[in-house]
Amino acid sequence: MSTLLRLATAGSVDDGKSTLVGRLLHDCKAILADQIAHVQTVSEARGGDFDFALLTDGLRAEREQGITIDVAYRYFATDKRSFILADCPGHVQYTRNTVTGASTADVVIILVDARHGVLEQTRRHLAVAGLLRVPHVVLAVNKIDLVGYDEAVFKGIGKDVSQLADQLGIADVQAIPVSALVGDNVVERSPETAWYDGPTLLEYLENATGRDDISARPLRFPVQYVIRPQTDDQYRDYRGYTGTVASGTVSVGDEVIVLPAGRRTSVSGIDRAVISATSTAVAERPSAVAGEAVTVRLADDLDVARGSVIVAADSSPGTRRELLATVCWLSDRPLTVGARLLIKHTTTTAQAIVTKINGALDLDTLGVIDATGLDLNDIGKVQLKIAAPLAADPYSSNNITGSFLLIDAHDGWTLAAGMIDDEEGELL
Repeated sequence: MSTLLRLATAGSVDDGKSTLVGRLLHDCKAILADQIAHVQTVSEARGGDFDFALLTDGLRAEREQGITIDVAYRYFATDKRSFILADCPGHVQYTRNTVTGASTADVVIILVDARHGVLEQTRRHLAVAGLLRVPHVVLAVNKIDLVGYDEAVFKGIGKDVSQLADQLGIADVQAIPVSALVGDNVVERSPETAWYDGPTLLEYLENATGRDDISARPLRFPVQYVIRPQTDDQYRDYRGYTGTVASGTVSVGDEVIVLPAGRRTSVSGIDRAVISATSTAVAERPSAVAGEAVTVRLADDLDVARGSVIVAADSSPGTRRELLATVCWLSDRPLTVGARLLIKHTTTTAQAIVTKINGALDLDTLGVIDATGLDLNDIGKVQLKIAAPLAADPYSSNNITGSFLLIDAHDGWTLAAGMIDDEEGELL
C-alpha cells in the first residue's frame, strides 16, 4: 500500500463538503492553532458555532457566498499515511474544477445530504468518477443527525448509489453515515449509529489502495524539449531528449521506437540533473521509472522534437489521426459537428475537427441519447479528425496517453476534457 493517497471531494451545493474537510483536518490535528483561533473569532462574530468550512474556503468570494468555487488543495498526514486532498466545488457551474480535482484521485468522496438523497449533480459526479476510472468512491451520507440517525434513510441512499455505480462501471463504493458538523464517523466512531459496523471515513482512507502502479505499464516517454548545448565544448556533441516518464520504465540498452516517425533505435544513456545549493550537475542513471523527469539519449541521430513519444519497441501504440472519445464539455459555447479546435495530447498540440457527435449521457437514466451538440457539463461521445498523428492509447489502458484537452484556438480557453475510447467502447 502506498503511503501517499490522493483524494477529492464532490457533491451538490450545501451538502457540506467544506465542512467535512474542515472537520477531517481539525480532528486529525492538521490545522494550526492560530488558524483555529481566527475561525473561532469569525464564527463568534457571525453569532454562530465554529464554522469548519472556513478552514478550507480560502477565496473571499467563497466565504461571502458560502460555496466552494476553486479546487482547494490541502496536505495532511496521520501516523499511517500522508494525504493530498482536493476540495472540489459542488455548483454545476464549476464542474470543470471537479474534473480537474478527480483526475488524479485515488479516492473520490461524494457527499449526499441525507435529507435530499441523490440529485442530478450527484449523478454527474458519479459519472465523472466512472469516466476517470477512479479506483474507489466513498459515499458520505452527510447530515445523518438531521434525519434522526435513521438507518433506513442511509440504506436507501446507499442502494440508489450502488445501482448507479453498477451502471457506470464503478467497482468499489463504500457508504458511510456521517455528520460533518457534529463529527459522527468522520474520525471518531459515533455511538448514535450503532447499526453501522463499517469503517469511519479516516479508517477507510488510511487503508485504501491507490491507483495501479503505472511503472508496470509499457514505456511511454513524451518528449518535451531537445537539449543541444553547442556552445559548451564539453557537451558539443550532446543530444538529449527531456521529459517525464509517463508510464513504464526506461533503461540503458532498451530497444525503443520513436513516434510518430516509427524509427527504431536503442537508449544509449539516461541523465538527470542533480541540484544543490551551490551548483547543478548531471548524473547518469541506469534507468528511470514513471513520474521521473529525465533526459534520454538515443543510439542513433533521429529526427526527434517536442511532441515525439519514445515507446517500448515491443508494445508500440502506433499512431492515429482519428479518435473516438468521450468528452466532458466544459464551455458555455455549445460543441457542434464541424467545430475546429486544438487538441492537447501529452506534449503535442494539433488542430482537430469534430466529424461526428455519437450521443450524450442522460443523467436521469444513464442511457445514451441522440445529440446534435453538447452543452455546458454534458458528457458525450465524439469523433475527431486530427491534423497530426498522435501516439495515443485507450484511456482504459493508460490514463495519461489516453487523455487530452480540447482548446479554443482563438482565446486559449479549455473547452473539454477527453478520454480516448477503444473503437468498440461504450459511452461509459
